Amino acid sequence: MTNLGDVSGSAGGYLDAASGVPLHPVARDALLAAMADGWADPGRFYAAGRKARVLLDAARAAVAEAIGARPDEVSFTSGGTQALHAAVLGTLGGNPRKDLFVHTAVEHSAVLHAAETYAAAGGRVLSIGVDPFGRVNVDRLIDAARQPAVAAVAVQAANHEVGTTQPVTEIGAELPGVPLIVDATQTLGRADLPAGWSVLAADARSWGGPGGIGLLAVRTGIRWRSPYPADDREGGRVPGVPDVAAIVAAAAALRAVCAERSAQGARLAALVDRIRATVAATVPDVVILGDPVGRLPHLVTFSCLYVDGEALQSALDRRGFAVSSGSSCTSSTLEPSHVLVAMGALTSGNVRVSLHRETSPEEVDRFLAVLPETVAAVRAELGAADL
Repeated sequence: MTNLGDVSGSAGGYLDAASGVPLHPVARDALLAAMADGWADPGRFYAAGRKARVLLDAARAAVAEAIGARPDEVSFTSGGTQALHAAVLGTLGGNPRKDLFVHTAVEHSAVLHAAETYAAAGGRVLSIGVDPFGRVNVDRLIDAARQPAVAAVAVQAANHEVGTTQPVTEIGAELPGVPLIVDATQTLGRADLPAGWSVLAADARSWGGPGGIGLLAVRTGIRWRSPYPADDREGGRVPGVPDVAAIVAAAAALRAVCAERSAQGARLAALVDRIRATVAATVPDVVILGDPVGRLPHLVTFSCLYVDGEALQSALDRRGFAVSSGSSCTSSTLEPSHVLVAMGALTSGNVRVSLHRETSPEEVDRFLAVLPETVAAVRAELGAADL
């Protein structure tokens, strides 16, 4: 049987960090220790409960420091999706006299699903378009957000599919008094967080914490009402007993990745630059997506003409490389990525490569060596000419 101490091996070939990264070694150690000392309900006043509460409070304080917030502004959810749902629906619910929600067209699907729920209940939703790099039309967004009926605005810090960053700080400065919801799931631990956010959401998997832990931060003074039935846990924002051990591990991982962020960011950015240049030079009929400059350091997406993205993903998997298709298109939904559609980009043949702290230059070189022949093979299988 595999135990927690056996899962620290190499993640060679894993190039899908945007979906989640291997557990950080610091998080693993913290998780094991907290499982021994923090197993009790932190809401209880007996000794074991108090011990769990001390661990939870310390973890909350560490996360708050990392994002520039107060500990009482931080709550923990079951993951990034719940954090985003709560961020959107809680902010909109806290402003019931207004009925318009404005967001960029490239927000995470969790934001869009929350917007659908809001619209189904009678609210209005306005999506603001982006340019071919995935950058939002700032002037149009600000003009729309200044309408008196606006209850909240959502602008992601950086896009999860193509890595393009958004000018959140600039937008926030132009919208005083308007609640600004920021999805930081790909940014926290990777790059500087933007200023000016009112409500922030993130996912511990993206920075090397355990799965099942999300982050919801609500600034003091922001009108926010929980979309869930009443519960006194997590400041009344998220119901249920928090997973203390996992939260402690998530906080430990976040502190560690923030300390090593500068060095890791420079290292991964250089590898991504290598991927961008080599793919463009060695794979015929390919388009590199996203902003070439204003982007996250660890992520790159490209589109290969005459190739099915899922077929290419499977072919690379057989060669030992785990990547994302860079699209929400699957055999079950047959729906193209809304991000790529909004950008006017090719919605098939997409590959998203995202790197993490264990990704080595040799691993990237092996990937770049097999990619051209893999693309050619998939094109041949599909009967497409490899021009």
